[in-house]
Amino acid sequence: MSSYWFTIVFLAALFLALILRGWLSYRQSRHVAAHRDVVPTAFAERITLPAHQKAADYTLAKQAFGRIDASVDAVILLAWTLGGGLALLMTATGWLPVGALWQDVALLVAVALIGGILGLPFSYYSTFGIEARFGFNRTSRTLWLVDLVKSTLLSLLIGIPLIALLLWLMRAAGTLWWLWAWFVFMGVQLLMLVIYPTLIAPLFNKFEPLPEGSTRTRIEALLARCGFTASGLFVMDGSRRSGHGNAYFTGLGRAKRIVFFDTLFNRLNEDEIEAVLAHELGHFRRHHIKKRIVFSALLSLAFLALLAWLLQQPWFFNGLGIPSDQVATAMTRPGVALSLFMLVLPVFMFLFTPLGAAYSRRHEFEADAYAATHASATALEQALVRLYEDNAATLTPDPIHSAFYDSHPPAALRIAHLRSLRNTV
Repeated sequence: MSSYWFTIVFLAALFLALILRGWLSYRQSRHVAAHRDVVPTAFAERITLPAHQKAADYTLAKQAFGRIDASVDAVILLAWTLGGGLALLMTATGWLPVGALWQDVALLVAVALIGGILGLPFSYYSTFGIEARFGFNRTSRTLWLVDLVKSTLLSLLIGIPLIALLLWLMRAAGTLWWLWAWFVFMGVQLLMLVIYPTLIAPLFNKFEPLPEGSTRTRIEALLARCGFTASGLFVMDGSRRSGHGNAYFTGLGRAKRIVFFDTLFNRLNEDEIEAVLAHELGHFRRHHIKKRIVFSALLSLAFLALLAWLLQQPWFFNGLGIPSDQVATAMTRPGVALSLFMLVLPVFMFLFTPLGAAYSRRHEFEADAYAATHASATALEQALVRLYEDNAATLTPDPIHSAFYDSHPPAALRIAHLRSLRNTV
């Protein structure tokens, strides 16, 4: 492929993704607005009209913000690539009085930091604009800044050694460097699953053991019935930052733990908590976590193999904004190819979003079915409706938008599925 045609392909993919995002967002906004003034029949007994309208307005605000965000992202990507931003940064880091490996490390770190800085206004507005307007934000500006500093330092602490090792493999491990890099990548991924719950997450939140009492007794009985062992049951101070509620598993092996947001734990009764946990256990017992790890491993292997091939293609560099007289130099600096690859990969992967969403929704239905056999389907339905209300999740998403993006089934379909399970279990 010539660099000219690759540029055309890149621009076509970028603008197709941007247009499709806008069209889907427009459909979502129009559909939600059209159903704003009537609560769906399935939810009429539990969700008030003001709560339903708040969810609609929250969705509309996020969609409008998302359209602006997507447009700015596209402009920034063009500036990095065809606008010559990465080529300029490549030249600048090439002047650093360090070895070639560390020049590439500096390049990747600079790309990440600049991207993060450019995204700060959007993160700030999302937190202190939209989330605050609808009553969800509970974080202070000081805490937001502290979190930002912590996450940045942690990313640098973990990321720089990993980037340096990856770049060293790309230079020194021969034509099969991508296979060795994959082993390193998977090793780090698995290690993070072990150390995240005990070392990283506590840097940002407090985790208190689930207090003794009838709720803990019921949860422990459920775990025993399902054959699940965990290193602990914890309540996290999610309310310190947000009014949204959630529960999740984290960790691997003996580091597995179950975490409830305090916002969720304080809102649900014992039956509902048990049902939500049974749903999460369903993901474990149906091997969804293992399947996702395997899928991620295969996908990362394919991407690394693709990157290894692109490293040898001059048109890849020239077609993405590296001037012809700098292509030869860029091909000797693996960090340039890695930067370009990370920048443009989301554009080409966007059209595959519905496949991942459909796969995830299937897992959610399976986990609901598991919960219905080990807890109460009625209690899970009640918990979900409460969560829809508390999180201002729209009950009337556009079907096409939902099919393209949503990792969880639409509220109406999920509740109908649970009611069918309630009648058969």
